[in-house]
Amino acid sequence: MACCMAVTSCTDKKNTVKESSNNSEYYVAAYIWPSCHHDERFGDMLWPEGTGEWEVIKKGNPRFEGHYQPRLPLWGYEMDNDPKVVEKWIDLAVEHGVNVFVYDWYWYDEGPFLESALNDGFLKAKNNSKMQFYIMWANHDVKRNYWNVHKYKDDTSVLWNAVVDENNFKIIVDRVINQYFKQPNYFKIDGKPVFSIFSIDKLMESFGGDAKRTREALDYFREEVKKAGFPDLHIQWNQGGGSLMSKESAEKFSNKVEEMGFNSVAMYNMGGLNEDYLVYGDNSRKIRTQMDSILNVPLFPCVSVGWDDTPRFPAKGMKDVVHYHNTP
Repeated sequence: MACCMAVTSCTDKKNTVKESSNNSEYYVAAYIWPSCHHDERFGDMLWPEGTGEWEVIKKGNPRFEGHYQPRLPLWGYEMDNDPKVVEKWIDLAVEHGVNVFVYDWYWYDEGPFLESALNDGFLKAKNNSKMQFYIMWANHDVKRNYWNVHKYKDDTSVLWNAVVDENNFKIIVDRVINQYFKQPNYFKIDGKPVFSIFSIDKLMESFGGDAKRTREALDYFREEVKKAGFPDLHIQWNQGGGSLMSKESAEKFSNKVEEMGFNSVAMYNMGGLNEDYLVYGDNSRKIRTQMDSILNVPLFPCVSVGWDDTPRFPAKGMKDVVHYHNTP
């Protein structure tokens, strides 16, 4: 779980976003990076030891005095596609006020990647009715050494390109509607399934870099969702960690969100932008305030507990890790 996002009953400049189907006033969502299992399609290519990214996490090493690496999971190196493991996640999350999981979802080389964590772990968990979920299409490129530097060393060539053609986009639309949106605990706003997209640039690249063609593709998605019996689709622009924008950039961003028909914007983990969590957190609040002031759709802010991805990157050190005033 990378970070938490607040999904609330809120009012924007134009519309009211109502609650989902249960009676909670607030929804607190945790992002799930589902890498800790063996992927049947690509596992041997990326993590040949058969334990997913645990293979890399176990090899973490301290880069400075007091640096906690390798990090040891309190429950051990459990597989995130094991329903019994996810049942523990759900119970603990709900007990502490987290009631939505947002699964990172991938599509590379005309097929899914890391889907087993959701399909076999979460959806087969006996208590999953206690937890709602939705998916974020994590449509970003992957360099060979990004997720396993021990295997690929300094090879930064692209292993997977996230661009999809029109046919694959239609396959994705059909898959997520029938495999996920129809699940009784799929998270909806006003009855509309929520679908988040990580990289709008890659989405646009899939349609020739043209905003009009991209909007047409999203409109096609909406129509297919309506055909499946839902009132519409709630499409969420994921803005990553974000950064403070100039007035001109902010205006362009807001116009693009509106032009392409997005219903909301969500924040993601800010990454290692500062060693001090107090500065890190203050920057996050400033970004959130600016985003909220320029958008005509709801903004879902994100709260991170810090950042340490040094096991992936041998060259990183103290300045890349949030370690002052960071807890837990």
